[in-house]
Amino acid sequence: MKTNSGSKSEGTSSLAEAIAAHRFVAKMKPEHLSRLVDVAMFKQFKVDEIIFREGDRANRFYLICQGKIALETSRDNEAAPLIQMLGEDEVLGWSWLFPPYYWHFTARAVEPAKAIFFYGTRLREECDDDPAFGYDLMKRVAAVVIKRLQISRAQSLQLQLEASRRVSPN
Repeated sequence: MKTNSGSKSEGTSSLAEAIAAHRFVAKMKPEHLSRLVDVAMFKQFKVDEIIFREGDRANRFYLICQGKIALETSRDNEAAPLIQMLGEDEVLGWSWLFPPYYWHFTARAVEPAKAIFFYGTRLREECDDDPAFGYDLMKRVAAVVIKRLQISRAQSLQLQLEASRRVSPN
């Protein structure tokens, strides 16, 4: 996929094709895809580039097309622990959809990444203007949230198991 660093100069059709090819929008109605294209652009990230920071205002989200993005959390004077690694065909960011609209993690590119950037504030307006679109988008984002919560649950259980083995070895 060709990308650039933040403009639609490649043309709306290639942007529309890239959006339509992403797993997140599989089987989305054409009129809903059109709403997405209207608030999107290509974006590239360099290694170690911070995409957003925990605690900052959340006003966008991304469809990852290529590369790896680390979700990390802040710790005072310590290295940021890795929460999850995201890659191709995954979604980055959902805090733009839920008040109070602040990021809960920091996102950092761990290898060169290409993504499709969406203006979350404009998407919320589109959802208000077209409730069917809003419902479709909300179901898709909710599926991502549930998947991430299940991954976090499994990680937490694994950490508990490892901790219990250290405390009482057999």
